[in-house]
Amino acid sequence: MAFNKIWYTVAFGLLLPFSYAHTDFFTSIGHMTDLINTEKDLVVSLKDYIKAEESKLEQIKKWAEKLDQLTDTATKDPEGFLGHPVNAFKLMKRLNTEWGELESLVLKDMSDGFISNMTIQRQFFPNDEDQTGAAKALLRLQDTYNLDTDTLSRGNLPGVKHKSFLTAEDCFELGKIAYTEADYYHTELWMEQALKQLDEGEVSSADKVYILDYLSYAVYQQGDLGKAMTLTKRLLELDPEHQRANGNMKYFEYIMAKEKEANKSSTDSEDQMEKETEVKKKDYLPERRKYEMLCRGEGLKMTPRRQKRLFCRYYDGNRNPRYILGPVKQEDEWDKPRIVRFLDIISDEEIETVKELAKPRLSRATVHDPETGKLTTAHYRVSKSAWLSGYESPVVSRINTRIQDLTGLDVSTAEELQVANYGVGGQYEPHFDFARANEPDAFKELGTGNRIATWLFYMSDVSAGGATVFPEVGASVWPKKGTAVFWYNLFPSGEGDYSTRHAACPVLVGNKWVSNKWLHERGQEFRRPCTLSELE
Repeated sequence: MAFNKIWYTVAFGLLLPFSYAHTDFFTSIGHMTDLINTEKDLVVSLKDYIKAEESKLEQIKKWAEKLDQLTDTATKDPEGFLGHPVNAFKLMKRLNTEWGELESLVLKDMSDGFISNMTIQRQFFPNDEDQTGAAKALLRLQDTYNLDTDTLSRGNLPGVKHKSFLTAEDCFELGKIAYTEADYYHTELWMEQALKQLDEGEVSSADKVYILDYLSYAVYQQGDLGKAMTLTKRLLELDPEHQRANGNMKYFEYIMAKEKEANKSSTDSEDQMEKETEVKKKDYLPERRKYEMLCRGEGLKMTPRRQKRLFCRYYDGNRNPRYILGPVKQEDEWDKPRIVRFLDIISDEEIETVKELAKPRLSRATVHDPETGKLTTAHYRVSKSAWLSGYESPVVSRINTRIQDLTGLDVSTAEELQVANYGVGGQYEPHFDFARANEPDAFKELGTGNRIATWLFYMSDVSAGGATVFPEVGASVWPKKGTAVFWYNLFPSGEGDYSTRHAACPVLVGNKWVSNKWLHERGQEFRRPCTLSELE
């Protein structure tokens, strides 16, 4: 596979590789499944083309073998051969007619069917943004789940059914994508992995010179001048005439000499380089650390005393007529904020209906812009979603009624049922479902007040990753097909409960389907009366 064309620019006195950056784009598993079927169709079409070419070549081969024997005999005694009138006639016929037919056969294009199919299917192919989005998903998983490049490259992930691995060229592509984002930390990791696999003898079209070029600059950008020089020397051993590497080596030597003249220690110079260089490593804020720990299942553990206050029960929706004789199973997931899980609350048949209704409409998930109150895409929410109304299907209507019966809240002012699909790497970073005091217009267009509560259905199991976590309190809720979790975003006073800040962890292995219902304040005045205390 040919490498993409690379442009170059100058920074800090060095020539460095430059390529255009792409925006983050996410494709759901639902759409990826369609791509699998598309690729299978193309393989069938390709095999048909190969068969047609083989059949054509077989005909040509038989013709060549027949004429090879005939011409061998004829050229040994041309006059004697042509002395037979039939041979003379057949020679005229072959040259006038049959060789023309053979020419037509040779010129016949057997690829029409395959090319036609390719043209039709190409409109559904992923583009550069899709490929970049998939690469970013891998980098996101690497950070969140503390995966080293070798583990990820070898495909040694928990719960995988179909093991796969990354080639040196794949690792090189990941490094290039990180480079376009000025993410030199990941550039170094993946370029080193590509180099390692080539050094171990992997046969690849990836070029060590290209890899070392990117790697040396990424290392330099992170302040390790000595390592950058070592890598550049290795590059020059492979390609002594490499113009950019020679220029960079001179620059590195100049910087090193300048530091020595200033009597700076190696440690001091590295510290200074780090200050001058923007290293795009993860911005590990305290919340970020908590979030990623919770995603890995390393969260805070409840004290035994608190755990004793968590129960499971049969719940009848506060004597709701529909559930008095057939209560549902409910269990406490957390105490403050109170998060409850309903078990076996949505059937497999209902899940499939909801998914089939949503699939044709799946598009990049949106969030409410607090300034405009309108829906917009955001880099921190990477999934695809669709909205379903109760009038579209009796199943959706029945689900809405179930939510109302079990929560005791009016769903007539709630938002439509949102269905979301998180493929590998899909996530929703820490956020609030409710609008804060400084976002008065967040739900102004809806006219139904703030989001009082959240109901979240889990419509699939997830092989690894994909938890819903609450960094403020250390809670982790793991996906379990057929269950739903419920919590209040607002206190009865109408004030926001900041402990409900939550996130959807990246899916490491598998596919995550959820649907949620955001219930609003209007219509709940008598169902959940206000209290005098702000925090009650």
